[in-house]
Amino acid sequence: MVSETTRAACLNAFLALVAEQGFERVTFAQIAVRAGVPLSQMRVGFASPFDFLPAFGKSIDLEVLAEGGLAEDMAGEGPHERLFEVLMRRLDALEPHRAAIVSLRNSARRNPALAAVLLKSNTQSQRWMLAAAGIDAAGLEGDVKAHGLALLFARVVDVWLKDEDPGLSRTMAALDRELRSGAKLLDMLDDLAYIALPWRSRRASASASVAVGEASEGA
Repeated sequence: MVSETTRAACLNAFLALVAEQGFERVTFAQIAVRAGVPLSQMRVGFASPFDFLPAFGKSIDLEVLAEGGLAEDMAGEGPHERLFEVLMRRLDALEPHRAAIVSLRNSARRNPALAAVLLKSNTQSQRWMLAAAGIDAAGLEGDVKAHGLALLFARVVDVWLKDEDPGLSRTMAALDRELRSGAKLLDMLDDLAYIALPWRSRRASASASVAVGEASEGA
């Protein structure tokens, strides 16, 4: 059994190499050298390069979940607000890995197998994000919710990768918009339960960005 320290070293080495040269060109030997881990140990934890993808997703899941599912100040809020906060936490956790994510997404456009593994991994992760937000994700209905949320979140990530604002105003506006438009389709959010809390800077900024966008469209 490989230790968590070894797994983390291998995963970090994999992500660094993906950022530098792309998924297709990364080899086990390169990962082992970068991680300072014998190939024999790496083989215990990873059978193929694709195995690093769910490992990456799991590491981000754990980082988000370690903050706690629902903070006390979110207890009285609606599903929209809770899921908004959880997904923003996920983007915060992904921030150090922007370059690797850009590289993986570029490779996935050329590699259907990679795209399929990424979608499966992201769907599994979104089931945990739903749970963190206090939204039921059990059974077949939960599968549908998680899959839909994975696709929704992928669109938000596209915006996030191009968002140069330190406050992520465009990203927050996109996430708010996507959650609202996907609410009826996914049957997981109650728009009437949305509670605006001006003292929460994130959601206040998101609401302001949406308002500005709507005003611009109407001009």
